[in-house]
Amino acid sequence: MHTWTFLSNHALVLLCVARDPAARLSDIARDVGITERAAQRLVGDLVRGGYLVRERTGRRNVYQIQAGCPLRHPLERHRDVGALVALLSGARLPSAADERVSTSPDGVCRVVTPLADR
Repeated sequence: MHTWTFLSNHALVLLCVARDPAARLSDIARDVGITERAAQRLVGDLVRGGYLVRERTGRRNVYQIQAGCPLRHPLERHRDVGALVALLSGARLPSAADERVSTSPDGVCRVVTPLADR
């Protein structure tokens, strides 16, 4: 019997990253209940969409959620990823209010660091 959930696998991957930014793909896959290949594809989607930044640290990846990026569906665009993660996990992300965000015509979110932080 197939079951459904209220959150997409993309959102579940974001919640895993919020809990552990250095999580391995195998850990994310296990927690979400998907294959490691599916986790790799979902993380890639989030990186390409600008919602995650991937940084290599030694042999591991560490991810940073771009809190100011808007949710993608027209009904949700007035909210950002940081609000979703905070609501569902209680994780405190860097303040989305401090980020300037632009979205390209192809839907890629770009976070611009404020001049004061440079």
